[in-house]
Amino acid sequence: MNDNKPRYSDEELEEFRVIITEKLNKAQKEYEDLVGSAVDNSESDEVAAITNSTDAGVDYAQKAEIKRLADRQLQFIDKLKGALHRIDNKTYGICRVTGRLIPKERLRAVPHATLSIEAKKK
Repeated sequence: MNDNKPRYSDEELEEFRVIITEKLNKAQKEYEDLVGSAVDNSESDEVAAITNSTDAGVDYAQKAEIKRLADRQLQFIDKLKGALHRIDNKTYGICRVTGRLIPKERLRAVPHATLSIEAKKK
C-alpha cells in the first residue's frame, strides 16, 4: 500500500462494497432471527407465568439477553451502513485520526473500521 495514495480506487471500493453488503445481509438476517425469537418467547412468557413463576423468571432473563444481542446487532448494522455511505462518498478506508489509508487487511477483517491500528492504539 502506498501511504501517499489519497483514497482507494473505485475498483477497490467495489470490492469492499461486496464484502460489506454480504456482512450486512447476514447481520440483518441474524437480527430478524433474534427479534423472531423474542416474539416467540413473549408468547411463552404468558403461559410460563401462569404455570410456574420460576420459569417466567428464566424466560425474562432470556428475553433480556435476546434484547441485548438484538441491540448490539442493530449497532453493527448501523456501522456497516455507515461504511457503505463512506464508499458512496469515496471516503471509505481513510483513518479519521491520521487521514491515511487503513490497510486493506484491516478493512477486510473489520470492514466498518474508521481507525487505523496506530490511531486505535493512541
